[in-house]
Amino acid sequence: GGAALLAAAIKAERAKGVPTFVAFAGDALSPSVLAGFDQGATMMEFFGLIALDAFVPGNHEFDFGPAIFAERMRAAKCPLLAANLRTKSGGAPEGFRDTFTLDLGGLQVGVVGATLETTPDISQPGPDLVFSPTVKAVADNAALLRKAGAQFVVAVVHADKPTGQRLLEIEDVDLVLSGHNHDLHLDYDGRGALMESRQDGLFVATVEIDATFVGEGAKRKLAWTPSFRVIDTRGLEPDPAAAALIAKADAALSKDLDKPVATLGVELDSREETVRTKEAALGDLVADALRAATGAEVALTNGGGLRGDKTYPVGATLTRRDFLTEMPFGNHTVLLHVTGAQLLAALENGFSQVEKGAGRFPQVSGLTVTAKLGEPAGKRVVSVEVGGKPLDPAATYSLATNDYMAKGGDGYVSLAAAAGPGGADRGARLMANDAMDYAAKLGTIAAPGSARITLE
Repeated sequence: GGAALLAAAIKAERAKGVPTFVAFAGDALSPSVLAGFDQGATMMEFFGLIALDAFVPGNHEFDFGPAIFAERMRAAKCPLLAANLRTKSGGAPEGFRDTFTLDLGGLQVGVVGATLETTPDISQPGPDLVFSPTVKAVADNAALLRKAGAQFVVAVVHADKPTGQRLLEIEDVDLVLSGHNHDLHLDYDGRGALMESRQDGLFVATVEIDATFVGEGAKRKLAWTPSFRVIDTRGLEPDPAAAALIAKADAALSKDLDKPVATLGVELDSREETVRTKEAALGDLVADALRAATGAEVALTNGGGLRGDKTYPVGATLTRRDFLTEMPFGNHTVLLHVTGAQLLAALENGFSQVEKGAGRFPQVSGLTVTAKLGEPAGKRVVSVEVGGKPLDPAATYSLATNDYMAKGGDGYVSLAAAAGPGGADRGARLMANDAMDYAAKLGTIAAPGSARITLE
């Protein structure tokens, strides 16, 4: 929904006549309601419309698997960068390069890109792509750019905040343009700068570089200062061409998506700070739906898989669009058989990064669990009951989950072990459809009753 405003912001900057470089630092193809239908095709069309100068993939570019990733990247009409991404044979993926250099107002600017090195843990890039450490890849390539004559080096990266700070310390890198953290961030230490725009085109971080050379001969150096500006796109008129593209896509969706499913007798909260840190009524609903669809004893789904980032008030009507907004990844419902020990390990993993707001936080059904967050990760679960009885580490339980977690996503390696070497059968049903069917049968969604997760 923010695409037309983002396009307007970029067009306005370019219209000023100042040499301009526009980079996208990842997470375009997914997640969104539309992506659940076109797997990111419209987003690539949009990027062609705004004429990006560089594109670095984020972890969500791989959500639909390696074949769709390759197909979408072939449709790109701008340089693709990922210096830390290789095929198993050692070469760059088709269409990708590590760096390039451009003349920006007489300044020779070297650009290096890198994607998120932990992508295999949280998405589905497949076994044939290798992700190496971001900092080393950027540092090595920045040095090569300097040797080749680059006077100013920009790193476009999809990286977490600690990695971004380490990149800022690389002497050969002047400016880091980052993605992945879903927030607005500007940092300048007097030598280098780091910035990130917020998601959905809400705010666009820009920096104007005032550069000049000082000294002579071997002592000649570039001196530069940044002027940061944040564009609040809410004050802009949507770009007509981008708005038309969005309207066309939205019209195709609306006929089916706006059908009512159920009424709310309780508030549902899918904000990140809720579904990634505590039991949420929406998490209970989805977990209950997975359990009902499979007949499993227990169900477990990751809070990070709920992506609406909004609240639904009591009395509201949920539509199919709402469910697909919350579960846009196209994940399938999976039935596993796990030992009690494997289930305990899964729960420990789920509570291991609550302080970071990690997406692995567990939303559950059929069990109650108490955890102490003050304890070290891996030793936080105090008690678990299944069906009112203490968890038996040696017993076997039927578990409903999603295919992403069953493959070990978000650190759920114990579930991948339960699935076996062949991996989990994806199942025939989208978990979003199972949630819709379950909610429709309920008619009115009520409060879940007693607490399932207690955090001490």
